[in-house]
Amino acid sequence: MIQKFADWLIFNVVGLDAGTHFALALNFFVFETIKVLMLLFVISAIMGVINAYFPIDRLKHYLQTHKLYGLQYFMASVFGAITPFCSCSSIPLFIGFVKGGIPLGVTFSFLITSPLVNEVAVAMFLGAFGVKTTVIYVVSGIVLGTIAVMFILSGWLFNAVL
Repeated sequence: MIQKFADWLIFNVVGLDAGTHFALALNFFVFETIKVLMLLFVISAIMGVINAYFPIDRLKHYLQTHKLYGLQYFMASVFGAITPFCSCSSIPLFIGFVKGGIPLGVTFSFLITSPLVNEVAVAMFLGAFGVKTTVIYVVSGIVLGTIAVMFILSGWLFNAVL
């Protein structure tokens, strides 16, 4: 349906020849722009519902009453890895976590890992490189989300740069 609309717009309304590279590129641009905007709208709506009904108070209470000694960053990274969110839907959830009072380190750990380790990349890694490399990719993404936040929160990274 979107492709038919892009074809109609570029080839009939604008009147470009379907055999030229410019017309095909413009057609592709119109098709992809509409598709991405529709996906962004749907994902934002879904994330709004998740934000509204996610039990953020229980999570905040648990994180404040238990000493986890860095395990909370690992758990947030694992949560980010198993959720099927790209960066466009991770950011609204991240904002909801921050507004809900979840500690910033935990939310950053989720934000780093969520778009980094996603199901599409895992499926592509499995098909292209096999199980061993895919496991290395997933574990590396989770470890990166955990360790990076520890460096950020410790101030080591900022002191090293300054």
